[in-house]
Amino acid sequence: MSEAAPMIPDQRRESIVQALHRERVLSFRQLSDLVGVSQMTVRRDVAVLEEQGLVQATTGGAKLATRLVLEPSRAEKATSEIAEKTAIARAASRLVRDTMTIYLDAGTTAQAMRPFLEHIHDLTVVTNDIATVQAFLDHPSADLISVGGRVDRTNLSTIGRLTRLTLAELSLDLAFISSSSWDLGHGVTTPVEAKVEAKRAAVDAAERAVLVAGSSKYGRFAKYRALRLAELAEVITDGALPEMAAQAITAAGIRVVRA
Repeated sequence: MSEAAPMIPDQRRESIVQALHRERVLSFRQLSDLVGVSQMTVRRDVAVLEEQGLVQATTGGAKLATRLVLEPSRAEKATSEIAEKTAIARAASRLVRDTMTIYLDAGTTAQAMRPFLEHIHDLTVVTNDIATVQAFLDHPSADLISVGGRVDRTNLSTIGRLTRLTLAELSLDLAFISSSSWDLGHGVTTPVEAKVEAKRAAVDAAERAVLVAGSSKYGRFAKYRALRLAELAEVITDGALPEMAAQAITAAGIRVVRA
């Protein structure tokens, strides 16, 4: 009996996705054995699937991209991954200079930038995050603009059309965007439609937009896309983002900082 013909790339990638649906996580070696090609070829296949938003590269292997149906509450976010958020916030704050006008998106990662901006002079901070407003009340020189809109009590932020209209009247040097779900294929997504308007408006109003989001959020996707990753100049995340994912994002023309 003759040996089976080798699979073409699309067949291999379909087999990889099907296998991950069954097993959830597989190593590159396991995938290599499954589809009968080298681990280097499997890595390239995984990179393509990651760009399509179907899988997520992990250390030594791959797993399925996962759908985010409900965002965690502000209280849950405040007690999780504190060291990672601090590292991201420190790295992001290095981009801020005196006299800048910056937007800090709703979320605990952006709020964590506050201690690192203490000595920035004549800073204007624009935010839709109620807790971030409170955190900056004692800043020695910052001009603080709280963006109005419908209040999301769960996440202590303002969202929706009124938030978008306010941001459209501003000119920002930097917009720091946060997200509970992001990857190269789907971009920055959210399960809450009204949050799209604030993120979209902030990026449109800014000279430069930067994503500040933990690596644990990478590979998740939600129903509504706020931004494509290509609309961002830079992604600042933590050091646990897999090298393969970082390389794919860099290849798309986006600077990656793993703090």
